[in-house]
Amino acid sequence: MRLLASAAALLALTVTAIAGPPVPRKSPEFVITDPSGKPIPISSFKGKILVMPLMFTTCPHCQREAQFLTKLQKEFANRGVVMQGTVFNNANGAMASQFVKEFNIGFPVGFNTRDQVVGYLGLSVMDRWVVPQVVIIDKDGTIVAQSAAEGTPELQDEAYIRTFLEKLLKGGGAAPNTSSAAPAPKAVATK
Repeated sequence: MRLLASAAALLALTVTAIAGPPVPRKSPEFVITDPSGKPIPISSFKGKILVMPLMFTTCPHCQREAQFLTKLQKEFANRGVVMQGTVFNNANGAMASQFVKEFNIGFPVGFNTRDQVVGYLGLSVMDRWVVPQVVIIDKDGTIVAQSAAEGTPELQDEAYIRTFLEKLLKGGGAAPNTSSAAPAPKAVATK
């Protein structure tokens, strides 16, 4: 009986760790440090839609994501959409600046520590996660999409993010249940 209870407890902990925080949810405060050392609280973007890629400078998927988000930034900038990236693989201001320059990124990229990013995303130390992690926050400061720890292919797809942003701009929120026919990205809570 004890073995069964122990197994059930372990399963519950595992499901909790995989599930992560629910989406949609109010975004906690998160501060990105720009390359010059200036803090940028993401709450300063309230009233705009924020697309926030959290990346490693050495990750080819992150580099590709940042490049197509540059295109989307140009396309959506005058419509109230902002891209603000952060790098966190032992990154500092110089690494963030070099990343922007080397890959011709057209939006601001700052830096954070790994612990700050993991805490913001609500990941467990037990999670195996991948980069980039992408968070989309609506005009009211609600996280409406977040990559699952193991990655969410839709949030690494330019066409999908474009369609998702159009929907948000028209007033449609993200549906947290990905089993529906509505085009909503898989969020941590739905895995």
